[in-house]
Amino acid sequence: MTINHDHLLNYPIPEIRQTIRWQDTALYNFSIGLGQDPMDEKQLDFLYEPRLKAMPSMAVVLGYPGFWIRNPDTGVDWTQVLHGEQSVILHKPLPAEGEIIGKSRISSIVDRGPGKGALLYNERIVLDAKTGEKLATLEGTTFARGDGGFGGPSGPVKKPHPEPERAPDITVDLATRPEQAIVYRLNGDHNPLHIDPAVAAKAGFKQPILHGLCTFGVVCHALMKALCGYDPARFGRMDLRFSSPVYPGETIRTEIWHEEGGAAFRARVVERDKVVVSNGLFRHP
Repeated sequence: MTINHDHLLNYPIPEIRQTIRWQDTALYNFSIGLGQDPMDEKQLDFLYEPRLKAMPSMAVVLGYPGFWIRNPDTGVDWTQVLHGEQSVILHKPLPAEGEIIGKSRISSIVDRGPGKGALLYNERIVLDAKTGEKLATLEGTTFARGDGGFGGPSGPVKKPHPEPERAPDITVDLATRPEQAIVYRLNGDHNPLHIDPAVAAKAGFKQPILHGLCTFGVVCHALMKALCGYDPARFGRMDLRFSSPVYPGETIRTEIWHEEGGAAFRARVVERDKVVVSNGLFRHP
């Protein structure tokens, strides 16, 4: 089965209503590495329920409709898909508790040609269920490696944010924990690639890898620390490209360049000097 452009653009992705408990917020924050220094009061604000805050990147696990692209009627070869890009636009700080609604859609599809795959651009809006107020907009790119040549449009293709060629103005090193992928999957991403050594080996990895969205959260933590003083109200948006996987236990170094209105950034793992996130853009509200 091949992609049907119009069918996929109008695919009935389920709308999700989700209740957020303070425990869910604390778990997410812990799963991206907050709390490794239990004496850091700013990090404890994201773990201690009397004064709990949500990290902006928690939006990626809110209103998640599941791995719907695996459904046979999508026409997508789900075994060949990769998460290529991700952004979070925060309209207001996320609640640590409450009820939200997630509305997802495929916004556009680009056919790169036979043997070159396709790009699926997706969007999810996270709303406050009680007021209808928009909390966050998520935009992502899925690279469907096995689905090019279906006769769809060849553009437009999203342009990556350029990286400065000079030395970074700020670097932030944040360690990941050896069991971090096992903890992160409790947020709802149950891909066995991140826990089952046999599945990881079949995919060509020496061990289970960290979720890309967990890496996204670690980098968000670095930006919150370096540019926002751990204040979610100072966070506007972040966009990035996933370049390479991270192995749990490695140290992620986020390199930041000041720009008007925010910053450019990328991230690498220190132990292998390998870029894992590229073409990052951060903006204040």
